[in-house]
Amino acid sequence: MSDPSPSASRPITLCVNGRNLSACAEPRVNLADFLRHELGLTGTHVGCEHGVCGACTVQIDGHSARSCLMLAVQAQGKRIRTIEGLADEQGRWHPVQEAFRELHALQCGFCTPGVLMSVVELLENNADPNEEQIRDVLSGHLCRCTGYQNIVRAVQKAAALMRASSHAHE
Repeated sequence: MSDPSPSASRPITLCVNGRNLSACAEPRVNLADFLRHELGLTGTHVGCEHGVCGACTVQIDGHSARSCLMLAVQAQGKRIRTIEGLADEQGRWHPVQEAFRELHALQCGFCTPGVLMSVVELLENNADPNEEQIRDVLSGHLCRCTGYQNIVRAVQKAAALMRASSHAHE
């Protein structure tokens, strides 16, 4: 039996937003395109396709990553969290999503999914980031609409909401 062609599609299984999903991808397909076109998760946006703009940011095994820079076949067996996976099982928005809505921290919304994925990682690892830490995370995302002021305020509000929620569960 001969080896498959280097460009032949390969089956890939990922744990996406808590569900095991499988599809086939050619080795040259990046993770962003695989999520969008093969798995139908169109919340992950593709902007620059060079890892600069941050629009395609997802979480891979708990860490923010540019999905345009990773091949889908490299994600085999990984845990992927996309914007579609932020709401809870009852469909309630994540506190970061709620804070962004309430404080008008988005306009066109193109960059928002990637920003949210990075901000969620920040707040899961730092319950009370200062403005400099927030702006450092945001520096990896290009937003042409907001000027970032309301985004910073929304991250601060989300942090407070998450801290209050964790204290309520203690």
